[in-house]
Amino acid sequence: MNNNSIFLPEIAEVISTRQLTEMEKYIELKIKETREFKFNPGQFIQLSIFGIGEAPISISSSPFDKDTIGLCVRKAGDVTSAIHKLETGSYIGIRGPLGNGFPVKEMKGKDLLIIAGGLGLAPLRSLINYVLERRDNFAKITILYGAKNPGEMLFTDELELWKARKDVVIDITVDKPDDNWSGKSGVITRLIPSLDIEPTNTYALVVGPPVMYKYVLLELQSKQISEEHIIMSLERRMKCGIGKCGHCQINGVYVCLDGPEFSYHTLKFLSEAI
Repeated sequence: MNNNSIFLPEIAEVISTRQLTEMEKYIELKIKETREFKFNPGQFIQLSIFGIGEAPISISSSPFDKDTIGLCVRKAGDVTSAIHKLETGSYIGIRGPLGNGFPVKEMKGKDLLIIAGGLGLAPLRSLINYVLERRDNFAKITILYGAKNPGEMLFTDELELWKARKDVVIDITVDKPDDNWSGKSGVITRLIPSLDIEPTNTYALVVGPPVMYKYVLLELQSKQISEEHIIMSLERRMKCGIGKCGHCQINGVYVCLDGPEFSYHTLKFLSEAI
């Protein structure tokens, strides 16, 4: 950040908006003061609407897009509802980047199993774009994505582009298909048993609703993936983003400072987390 205090937001301009679903909107920001915005996949920012409040939002764009910041925002409260009303040319406050991202250096040379449930694709999109940009640094890449229904699927145009690649395996399912859906149906865990996984060489990156984690963990453990190599996000627990409010504290661990990404080996000792 350019200012001298983590409490002071920088001003960013909304340069584009795109409605993804009825509840999710994608916005692109550019910091008013010309500078590169550097971050790691999995980090987040605090987004503030003046006079209303602020909310933590995961960064969805690629770390290689130095000039803009892309965010997928679900309308879920006063702040996010106000964000949905922003138009191109509006100004907003940001603090960040904050938190720790995915362990991309440790994952170099490994197989990656990326599992996204619903809105979990938003932060994982940043990681996916990162590894595809650095494709030679990673071995096999498998992407699993599940949504409640076809109307809630995010980034459908990019899903099709990823499907078309020869160097990526992608599988998609919806819990409740409609009459126009021709793909797979059922919960995302159904996609895991048939996967050919080399457990000693695989990192599993999992982001989705809390109810998904328990059952995905069971499937990953049945594949004998190391607890240290199962990485999960607790981004939903965050509030202030800097460890001051205590909202995200779990047994002395602050999600916003120490996470939001954690290995399962760490999380299993934080009984409230999963």
